[in-house]
Order: sequence, then structure tokens, then C-alpha cells
Amino acid sequence: MIVANVRHRLTRNDAQLAMSLIARDSSRERDDAEAALRDAGLDALLDDPRLLEGLVRTPAGAAASWPLFCYVVVRHALRAHAINDRTLADYVAAVLEAFAWRDRAHRIAPTDDERYETLADLVRDSETADARRAYLIRVHLGNYALWLAGCFPDRIEARRHRRGGPDLDYYDVLGARGYALAAEHRLAHEQGLSPLFAEAARRYVALRIALNAVSDTLFFPDRHTPDRLLRQVRDDARWRLAS
Repeated sequence: MIVANVRHRLTRNDAQLAMSLIARDSSRERDDAEAALRDAGLDALLDDPRLLEGLVRTPAGAAASWPLFCYVVVRHALRAHAINDRTLADYVAAVLEAFAWRDRAHRIAPTDDERYETLADLVRDSETADARRAYLIRVHLGNYALWLAGCFPDRIEARRHRRGGPDLDYYDVLGARGYALAAEHRLAHEQGLSPLFAEAARRYVALRIALNAVSDTLFFPDRHTPDRLLRQVRDDARWRLAS
């Protein structure tokens, strides 16, 4: 099961790279970064805007580990959308990190035999009598919807036009529903995860919009279409209204 542990898995090398990207060859800036790390911990570096800039705009940023990259881009995207919860950023980064590998996005667990292609299939199986499987499916419904709609909104819109597929609102509804159902499950209460999933359900649209910003600027920056512009304008208005 995916857990919010990306920050805790960052290494000394990650911290050293973060300081280097922030300092940019300035001994004074490096001294300041080392003082911030010593006095306030790694979060002080991870939240520094210069780290994000260094990761995505300098050659040295290419040396970043995948966990460091995922956490920093997610954390800064969420903060830009008024989501300051580090645990929530950690969890979304963990989803992004995990689903980038092989077919993990299509399975409720790495070793599970069942492969899910649609949200409807997950909804169908979410009421199974097997309590643990039902819980994992509900969590995966939220994760899978957020992954697809957050990272690939242009693909969703293209499929909607070509094949009459579901729109982003459909993903928003089912993604939030998956997290809300997971939050209510007995196992979530036993694991202390109910507050996290409840918050993910409550802030789902903002999470999706924040990931769209990451996708638009970092993953697919050269795509410029009327559909993307309309989505960006609509979602910006929607987010501002909700804020």
C-alpha cells in the first residue's frame, strides 16, 4: 500500500544536492542553507523556491533522485494552490513516484493479479466482501483518478472529443469518492489514515488542478491547444472560487 513516506526516505545525498541547488556556487548562500538545515531541518530546504528552480532549470537538477524530484514539485505545486499540509504533499508525491513505474497504476498492490483499466471497474469491485481488498480498491480509486486526471488531463480531453469518453468532472467525482470511502473504512481508522484520506477527498479538485500545473509546465510543456487553455481558465476560476 502506498504511504506518505517520501520525505522520510530522502537521503544525505538528497540534502547535499538540495543545498547545492539553493546555493548556486555561493559560499554565503551555502552557509545559510546549512544553517537552515541545522536549525529547521530538511523541510526548510525542501520548501525553498530556489530548490524547485534549480531542479527544473539547471543541469545539476538532473542528478536529483526520483523521490526528491517528486516531493519538491508536488509540494510547491500544492503550496501554490493553498495546500500547505506536508503529509498530503508527501502522499501525493508517493502516488506520483509509485505510479511512474511499470503498470503499478493499474494494480491495487504491486503483486495483485487483477489489472484495472477504468474507474468504473474499481467502483464495481469496491463493495467486495473481502474487507481488506475493498479498502485497497477504494484507496486505489482515489489514487488512480488523481494520477490520470492530474498528470494526463489533455489525454482525457482528447478521448472525450474522439470517443465520447468521460470528462475531468467525472474523474473529480470518482476520485473524491474513492478517498472518502477509504476514509470511512475500518482499516483506515485502525491505521490512522482516515484524516489523510478525508482531507484528500475534501481537497481533491485542488490536488488535481495542482498536478495539472506540474503536467502542463514540466511533463508536457510544448503542447498548446485551445482545450488546454480552456481547462486552465476554467480550473483557475473554479479554484479561486473554492478558495
